[in-house]
Order: sequence, then structure tokens, then C-alpha cells
Amino acid sequence: MREIVRPVLATLSVACLAIALTALSNNAALAQAKQQMAPAPAQGTPPQGQAAQPPQLKQIALTDKQIDGVLAAQKEMNAITQKLPENAAPDPKVLAQLDGVAKKNGFAGNNEYYNVLDNISLVLGGIDPSSKKYVGPEAVIKAQIAEVQADKKMSAKDKKQALDDLNEALKEPPPPVENKGNIDLVVKNYDKLNALLGADEN
Repeated sequence: MREIVRPVLATLSVACLAIALTALSNNAALAQAKQQMAPAPAQGTPPQGQAAQPPQLKQIALTDKQIDGVLAAQKEMNAITQKLPENAAPDPKVLAQLDGVAKKNGFAGNNEYYNVLDNISLVLGGIDPSSKKYVGPEAVIKAQIAEVQADKKMSAKDKKQALDDLNEALKEPPPPVENKGNIDLVVKNYDKLNALLGADEN
């Protein structure tokens, strides 16, 4: 699965930048675990080197119970996925561990957990961290670009990388939020979600 963009700078408000760039979860280990859970490529899949379409986000109407489940499970899920080596083959033991944590926290399995997490991230990417209001991902990314451009402490190399990443994210915006009730639910839980999911990106 293609990662959208990974912020690399601790000098930015990393949590906001990470979430702003996330249509799908962009933690490398998390993305890898999700890759491992995906079915094998079907025949007719483009050969390596050709661009394949990233998987579409299955948008769902979120519930308070799902938000609570993600908040309860996130640290334990990350503890498992962060141990995964880059490009490792799928490990049934790891997938079973992820499934166990997801089920313990009210999900049918890790596929449902990650889908809920992706739907939360889709909304978080459009919340302005200052006002804590949903303004859309484009507005958040543009604000981050302005913040990076104004940062006098950031090295030229880091600034260029951050701006390149942000401009790339601006070219490939996430899909619009289909379930408008998700916005109110995520905004209501913004502080808890941002503290937990933002901390995971550091």
C-alpha cells in the first residue's frame, strides 16, 4: 500500500502535520501490517514498476463505541506493528496478535479496526488544530505550508523536504468525508484522538 506522506521533522507540530497528511494511516509499520492482511494480488495486477491504484477507503458511519475501541487499542496495536521489520513477509502470528487486540476492544478483527482508524484519520486530516473545527484537508495542508515557510529555525534541507511532502499531499487530496456525522464525532473526541494518534507519529 502506498503511504501518503510521512512527516520527518520534529520541529513542526508533527501531530498536526502527520494527521493532515493522512487519508489512510501512514505509519510505516501500520501500513505494512495492513499490507500483510490484504489478499494476494489478483491476476492482471500491474507488473512491478507500473503504478497500481491505492486501495479505496471504505467509508463508514462511525460510532462512539468504535472511537472508544480505537482509543483503547491503539497503543497495544502500535506496540505490535512497530516491531515489524520493513518489507517483511506476512507473519500469521503477528496477524493473530493484531486480531486478538482488535477483538478485545470490540472489533470483528484487525481489518475492521484499521478501517475505523482510516475513517477517523480522514476526518482528523481536515481539522484545524488551532480552532479544532473541521475546515477540510486542503485548508489544513495550506496552513502547514505557511507554517513551514515562516519557520526560521528549520534547516533549508528540512524545510525543502517538508514543503515537498506537503505540496505532494496537496496534489493528491483524500476523498471527501461521506458521513458528515463522523465530523461531529471526531471533533468531539479531537483532543483524545490527536494526543494518541499524534503521539504515534513522533
